[in-house]
Amino acid sequence: MKITLLDTATFGTDISLEAFEKLGEVTAYEFSSQEEAAQRLESDNPDVVIVNKIVMTGELMRKAPALKMIAQTATGFNNIDVKYANEHGIRVANVPAYSTKAVVQHTFALCFYVLEKLSYYDSYVKSGEYAKSPVFTHLAKVFPELDGKTWGIVGLGTIGREVAKVATAFGCRVIAYSASGKTYNSEYEQVDFGTLLKESDILSIHAPLNEHTRNLFDYDAFCKMKKSAVLVNVGRGPIVNDADLVRALNEEQISCAGLDVLGEEPISAENPLNEIKDSSKLIITPHIAWAPYETRRRLMNEVYENIAAFLRGEERNCVR
Repeated sequence: MKITLLDTATFGTDISLEAFEKLGEVTAYEFSSQEEAAQRLESDNPDVVIVNKIVMTGELMRKAPALKMIAQTATGFNNIDVKYANEHGIRVANVPAYSTKAVVQHTFALCFYVLEKLSYYDSYVKSGEYAKSPVFTHLAKVFPELDGKTWGIVGLGTIGREVAKVATAFGCRVIAYSASGKTYNSEYEQVDFGTLLKESDILSIHAPLNEHTRNLFDYDAFCKMKKSAVLVNVGRGPIVNDADLVRALNEEQISCAGLDVLGEEPISAENPLNEIKDSSKLIITPHIAWAPYETRRRLMNEVYENIAAFLRGEERNCVR
């Protein structure tokens, strides 16, 4: 059994691959372009390929005639031509729900960072200004309590429901919107998009990218939100129009935003979001919500178990 990993950099160099050597001969590449992936699959001809962001087209799969399984190191598998794989007897397995707690944690980290203006207050202390103050506190940047606020959610799936639980624990009223029109079977109030925009004090995005959500948050949407509103996107970047968000923040149509995902990743030098340097207004993290050490270790353990199950002739986390 030959196993090829095409982009190990996506899950970190601190995660050991030793366990995979129990399953077969392992060849690992830190990063592969699409062209390099084709060359490496052709030369290695693996039975199993482990990928994250490589686009596994039918043409790419044909480069490895021995290929029997594609193990995705993520929940999403839109980078894999699943139809082609299934038609050609190639197993595809993903790792569902491995990062739920991590993404929930990061959602609130982004929210509190901008909500409580932590970058400003940290800079105030470290600049030496606090040491000169005649009083024990400094209240230049006003921020609210979460208790009693309305937390709006786009996408009340596994992550969205966990965010709702935590928001409720902070005393928030939770409302949710389904871009696809799906009715949620949950305790939380489901509203239309207009109501979500109008009533949310904090609005977090946990939806997949599809025809219903692409560019959902444009300038028109921002203008319908509260000027004090906080936007958090840990779903998919293109759900938010980057240029329109910059305009909305500059015009103070909304208060602030926290982003872990962008329309293009890594961020391009031309992205208008680069214009905003005030971290009390905008924080951007480089797609790390899913990535605590324990989460990444859990991810690769699950990938190992998916491959081990395949070798035993069992189905585990199969995608069709």
